[in-house]
Amino acid sequence: MAETKGAQSIMEEKELQELIALTKRSLLPGLEIYSVNTGDPVRVNSAPEDWKLLGAGNYAGVFAHRDYPDTVVKVYAPGREGWESESEVYRKLGVHPAYSTCYYAGEHDGYYYLILKRLKGKTLYQCLIEGVPIPKSAIDDIDGALEYARSRGLNPHDVHGKNVMVSDGRGVVVDISDFLKDESCTMWDDLKRAYNRIYMPFLSRNPVPVPEWVMNGVRKGYRFMRHSSVLGRSS
Repeated sequence: MAETKGAQSIMEEKELQELIALTKRSLLPGLEIYSVNTGDPVRVNSAPEDWKLLGAGNYAGVFAHRDYPDTVVKVYAPGREGWESESEVYRKLGVHPAYSTCYYAGEHDGYYYLILKRLKGKTLYQCLIEGVPIPKSAIDDIDGALEYARSRGLNPHDVHGKNVMVSDGRGVVVDISDFLKDESCTMWDDLKRAYNRIYMPFLSRNPVPVPEWVMNGVRKGYRFMRHSSVLGRSS
């Protein structure tokens, strides 16, 4: 097990140890989380009482306990890689206002997990669907956060509308699990371009909800264009 240094200034040691014990005693023994396809999000069949599933990504599920509203436990599905690399990313990031903080990284009964500061807000994707304003300051915050990550020897990767949030008007980065990858990624630059060329002139003054089917169509179209672009460069 590895504890993230410097994080105890934010979460008290006693509270952290209590949450670690609760995770081992209550969450992990009754958890049913598994991976079906490496390209799809993990599946969570059930979570123990008093624990709420906040979301599931390609590697892990994120859970919150009602007694610890400012903290989450990210549990990796058995067989999924990424726990060690994500722990390393948080170690390199340290404490930064636009990122979560890793308080603890551990293993118990075959489950690898992280205890993290909970980030609250709405993803840019949610903001568009609900018609919630996306301030320019949030975009600038995320830009600064990604530059900070680069200064720490990391390579921001897979930064898109579902992985960044607006929290009290500020921008935060939710998912840093792929920041150790070497290949370049243009997702954030593409999103900023769409924000400046489409959102700012047409939606920023009077945001209206964008139907989810439209968002899904845009997402699929974007994936197709990126895939075609990659094939074009490799041919």
